[in-house]
Amino acid sequence: MYRQTSYRHRRKPNTPFGISGISRRNAVGYTQYTYDFNKLVWAIQSPKWQFSDATYDRTATSFKNPDHVAIVIHNYRWRIGLAAGDPKYDTLENKLFAGPAIDQPTITIASDFDGANASGAAYRGKFTGKYSHQILAGIGHDVPQEAPQAFADAIVTVAGY
Repeated sequence: MYRQTSYRHRRKPNTPFGISGISRRNAVGYTQYTYDFNKLVWAIQSPKWQFSDATYDRTATSFKNPDHVAIVIHNYRWRIGLAAGDPKYDTLENKLFAGPAIDQPTITIASDFDGANASGAAYRGKFTGKYSHQILAGIGHDVPQEAPQAFADAIVTVAGY
């Protein structure tokens, strides 16, 4: 989904590093329990999806990448303003922060799980080209896995615009 603000431009929190939620202790815990923690996140973010262990395990192999924990922890620190991003992307970040209109054909997909944001009204004005919005009932945040046919249909639809 298109983000209306860049994480890089968010106000930095006025909390000490340890209170930020991403302390060394958190990093150690994530390192030790990566598999279980991510499985919990899947269950929370997609509460109605009854994924199998085999499905989860296919993704979990990526957690064995030696850089996985460092990348995840840095990403969360960056998102809340506690770590710098890569300077080579500053120009692009600044363009995105300006909130340019998107004139390409677009379909946005939400879930009834998204609550007040499900309608897409908050970001509808960002799209000036042909646009449609779909709300898929009973899915969470992994649309291609949870609703593969609806996801594929959306791609075919936008390809036909």
